[in-house]
Amino acid sequence: MEASRPRAVLFACSLNSTRSPMAEGLTRLAFGPAMTVASAGLRAAEMDGFVLCVLAESGMDMTRHVPRTLDEVDLAQFDLVVALSPEAHGRVLELTRDLGVPVEYWPTEDVTHFDGARDQKLAAYRQVRDRLMDRIKQRFS
Repeated sequence: MEASRPRAVLFACSLNSTRSPMAEGLTRLAFGPAMTVASAGLRAAEMDGFVLCVLAESGMDMTRHVPRTLDEVDLAQFDLVVALSPEAHGRVLELTRDLGVPVEYWPTEDVTHFDGARDQKLAAYRQVRDRLMDRIKQRFS
């Protein structure tokens, strides 16, 4: 049986600067106001410039995104939490244990560690963006 589309989804990762805001932006792009979408991390870091670039290529402006932590979010307001890093997955399971909020784990490569020229880095970020978009469309359509 296929899972239903949640009304409100939170994407969680380690820093809320790369993977989770990318997933947030792509979900907003795909579903607009039909879904409430947010993102958070275990820690907050400055927004990744490569993420802003590859999302802009897709038509999504995330320049106003303010990275935040899981401690700043009311997890009970979400119908689903999607963890994108192993570290976030473990923490989200702890935090949602008594809330009854379903948690899914979508292992997503941390491209911030990719070493190479700018074009190579952008290609790696685009690959993660495209994989996330495919997964988002598959899961929520």
